[in-house]
Amino acid sequence: MSLPAAFTTPPFIPEVFTLDSTTSESYTSDLSLSDLITDLNNSSHLGLSMLPRCTYIEDFKQILLPAVYSFVFVLGLPLNAAVIQKIWRKRPNLSRNNIYTLNLAIADLLYVMSLPLLIYNYGSRDYWPFGEFACKLVRFQFYSNLHGSILFLTCISVQRYVGICHPLALWHKRGGRKLAWRVCGGVWLIVTLLCAPTFHFAATGIQRNRTVCYDLSTPKHSVNYYPYGMALTFLGFMLPFLGIMLCYCRMAVFLCRPGAYQGVSMASSEKRDKAVRMIIVVATVFCISFFPFHLTKTMYLLVRTFPDVPCKTRNLFSIIYKSTRPFASMNSFLDPILFYFTQPRYRKSTRRFMLKVTTLREKGTSV
Repeated sequence: MSLPAAFTTPPFIPEVFTLDSTTSESYTSDLSLSDLITDLNNSSHLGLSMLPRCTYIEDFKQILLPAVYSFVFVLGLPLNAAVIQKIWRKRPNLSRNNIYTLNLAIADLLYVMSLPLLIYNYGSRDYWPFGEFACKLVRFQFYSNLHGSILFLTCISVQRYVGICHPLALWHKRGGRKLAWRVCGGVWLIVTLLCAPTFHFAATGIQRNRTVCYDLSTPKHSVNYYPYGMALTFLGFMLPFLGIMLCYCRMAVFLCRPGAYQGVSMASSEKRDKAVRMIIVVATVFCISFFPFHLTKTMYLLVRTFPDVPCKTRNLFSIIYKSTRPFASMNSFLDPILFYFTQPRYRKSTRRFMLKVTTLREKGTSV
């Protein structure tokens, strides 16, 4: 059975990525003289004919991105679905921490469900047959999940900090679950506003008779994307990250203080271990997913705005940034692990389930 024409991948041509030093991005192949003349004519219409051009080879994307996205999809879909099911079954007696975790899992699940489109796209060597709106929506889902996860992890960290360092205070208990739901609504609103410009910058384009879906921006908007990209990194990553580090430093000082738990009824050794586990897991998520991506993205945005930067240097930063981009999606299955390690009753139920399975297997082999 043959595929519809819209989903038939065009014949493969060895692909090279060309990036104008300031504004132009395009996919090109083995260039003939006529192709170069055509490209120069097109550039002159955009007012770019005097800018130097640089060629990037990106064959690594065809292997790295589909492999990582497939791995994230296979793990992230069932893990986040399981977290949502376990928390939702506890309603209406959800704790504030569980409310934040539920919204975190929903954000991750929405992103994971969009990964099959990206797997097909990169597996087909950047061919995008799904249309303009799907391109914008997939890019929006990536960045909204990324920054939504950061903000919900911030909410969880602040909640844990207050519970550990101010367990007897009453001011943070006012509002209860209703306040937590309002905070989650505010987070979704902030994420939507922060990532809404993605619908403007991300778009499809035609390069060498192949439809592509631009990630950061189209070529003509790349200069305008720079201030937005930097603002998104600062507001959506740096500020929450600093807030989380401040909470964790205060928690670490409190937990290491001699006799910190004496006279405090709710602060048991189990609660202390739970807080330590959360600090370790959240720090791991940031080290693997968030920090490398935002660092390399910032460096890449800076480098590509300077026309005097050597082509090899721009090529290097492009490869580094695009190599860390798929790992930013790994938080979609690392977040459920955070939930698992910070919820003792779910670890105990999992151990009981595994013990039951092991017992049944042993009985089956002994028969």
